[in-house]
Order: sequence, then structure tokens, then C-alpha cells
Amino acid sequence: MALNLALETASATKPSPFLNSIFMSTVSTAAKTLATVAKAASGELDGQKWRPKDHLRYMLMMMIWMTVWVLRVMVDHFPCSIIQSPPAILDGLVSGRSSSSDSLVLHEEFGDGSSTNAIGRALSHIFALVNETPATSRKYQFAVAMADKIVDENAREGHEYLAEINRTALSAAFSRTSNLLYRSLQTMHSIYQHSDDTSTWPARVIHSLPLGSHLLSYFKGICFCLGSFFPSSSPDTSRSQKQLAAASDVTWVAGGDESVLAEKLAQELLWITSKMRLCSAVEEAVVQWSFATGLASLSLTANTRVQGSIVKITAILMRELARGEFEAGRQVKFRIFVLWLPLLCYASNGLTCPVLTGFEKGEMERVMEDVISSLPATDQEVILANWLQDFTVSCSDWPNLQRCYDRWCRCSRKLLL
Repeated sequence: MALNLALETASATKPSPFLNSIFMSTVSTAAKTLATVAKAASGELDGQKWRPKDHLRYMLMMMIWMTVWVLRVMVDHFPCSIIQSPPAILDGLVSGRSSSSDSLVLHEEFGDGSSTNAIGRALSHIFALVNETPATSRKYQFAVAMADKIVDENAREGHEYLAEINRTALSAAFSRTSNLLYRSLQTMHSIYQHSDDTSTWPARVIHSLPLGSHLLSYFKGICFCLGSFFPSSSPDTSRSQKQLAAASDVTWVAGGDESVLAEKLAQELLWITSKMRLCSAVEEAVVQWSFATGLASLSLTANTRVQGSIVKITAILMRELARGEFEAGRQVKFRIFVLWLPLLCYASNGLTCPVLTGFEKGEMERVMEDVISSLPATDQEVILANWLQDFTVSCSDWPNLQRCYDRWCRCSRKLLL
């Protein structure tokens, strides 16, 4: 009873998810407006005066950033109980949390066999909390530090049972985080597909022009901004503007939230992978990564920052494959390269979003050549043929596996002769 009362009190003072979603969508809109104003200012600092629309754009930016500041204060200091979740949902959440929290309470002595795995349950619980806590929360870094502390203390003890607890908890966290990242990227993909729908004749005309998809996004943004300042009296015009504004609003709000969530989950997955490498548990990550077909496909169209984290994860796992400290099967190595080499070729690897240094890129090319050379000739043919196709189409010069391809050609000639 006391636990339920404490949880109800905590939920009453916690900022509502609806308020957090408003804050994140406003931040996304403010960032895009700031980028637009900065681009306009950089092109007009040659002595010319601002035009009226430039002043209007600047005032709109200042109003949005003031709204961000007000929402940040509300999220941090005011519970805003009016827009909290309905009582029935809260009751379900409280009962669910109390049941999961009660499982962590030790009613027995530490010497009993039923409570010896309590540290494993606590570690898994904290990893789940890290996934659920927004990155903007003041307690997010606290949860990450708690997970780091427990994993490091278990590793310092040097006991095999504690090492197994670390491996189990990290493997489960890797699986859960990669699944959440896949769902987030899948949601973003469906949102952007929905935003391409054209329901009015001006949108259809613009969409039919060269580069129409890019022009249509600007058209929707202009209609959304102008519609809020200059509402039209015509019913048909007002209806079409509302449709365009709603479409652009849904794309900015939902797409912006999912983009932030995907970036957060990708960084968490990179952090978990690094902990697995330090705890000698990276073998489970390699196996799971070799079966992440959906995630590999969606990562090709993901945000560059999300791609950067995924490229780093793939680099870590390929290095561990090359070290040979664990026995990885032929199929695991083959699937890792078939699934993730396209991302390495197409991802942004240097200019706007640096991922690997020049030294790391050269090292990774040698690592990939060593692992590919250890596979049978038929597997090498499939991997290198796919790499050659992606490498010649992409604008990136990395990874350049020409030496490995030439070596495979020489071996094939020897086999033929």
C-alpha cells in the first residue's frame, strides 16, 4: 500500500508525456526555423537591408524560441496535472510498476538461493529504464551512470557468476535496444511516406516538377506559416490550407520526435556494444547483428547521426571478428558483411557528420580484408560482388576493398588453371 501511494505521488509530480511531446516538437520547429534564418542571413550580409519577409521570419523564430524556454520551465518545475494521462491508464501503470518493483524487493536474506540473482534483475531493470527515460530528462544521465557503475563493479569482482550476469543483462539490453531502434526507424519511414501524399492540386502540380518532393516540403512549410498569420476567408482555400498545414505539422512533430528517439537509441546501442566488448560478451552482439536484416535495410535511409552510431557499432563488431577471441561460424561472418557493407558504402563518413578518422578507416579496411579472406571462395565472391556494386554507385571512397578483390581474382585464376 505504501509503495502504491509513493508511486501515485511520483506520477502526480512527473511532467506529462503530452507536455514533453509538445516541448520536443517545438524544439524541432525552432531548430529548423533557426537554420532557415541563418541561411538567409548568411546570404544577405553583403550590405543589403532585410526585406519585410526577413523581419517576419526573424520575429517568428524569436517567438518560437521564447515558447521553447517557457515549455522548458513548465516541464522542469510544474507538474501540469490537467493534461496528465487518464486515471484508468495511471492505475494500470502504477499497478504494473508496483509489480515490477516488488520483484526487486528482497524479502529473504542475502544468503538464500532465491535472492542471489537480485543484482541481475536490478541491472536489467536499469537498462530498461535507460531506454524509457527521455534524453532531455535530468535523470537520464543518472540512470546511465547507475548502469555503468553496476556493470563495472561486477567486472571488478572477477567472479565468473557476476561476469555471466553482466553478459546476460547486456545481451538482453542489446536485443531490446536494437528492436526499439528498428521500430523507431520503421515509424519514421512510414511518416515520411505519408507526408509525400498529395491531396490538393497545387501539391500535385509541384510534386510533378523536377525535384518536386523537395519543393513540396518547402511549399507545405510556407502554407503552414502563412496560414497562421493570414487566415483566408474562403472555405475551400481555408480547407486546403488546413490540410497542408496538418500534413506538414504531423510530419514535423512526429518525424522530429522519432528522429530524436532514433538518435538516442542508436547512441545507447553503441554504448551497450562498448560495454559488451569490455565484459567479453560481444559474441552475443555479433550473432544478433548478423540477423538484423530489417534494421540494416532501414539504416540506409536513416539520419546521418543515426547512421554514424550504427557504423561505429559495425566497426566494433568487425574488429572483434578479426581478433578471433571467440568462435564465430561461417554464416555469422557472411551475414555480417552482406547486411552491413552497403551501409558502410552509403553512409556519410566524413564531411558533415564525421564517424571514423582516416587512421580508423585504413585499419577497418585491413580488418575487413582479413575476415573476408578467411571465408570460402564462394562467400568471398558474393560479398565482393555486392561491395563492388555499392562502392561504384555511392559517392563515398570508403571502404576500398580493391586489394581484397584483386587477391580473390588471383586465387580464382589459380583454381581455374
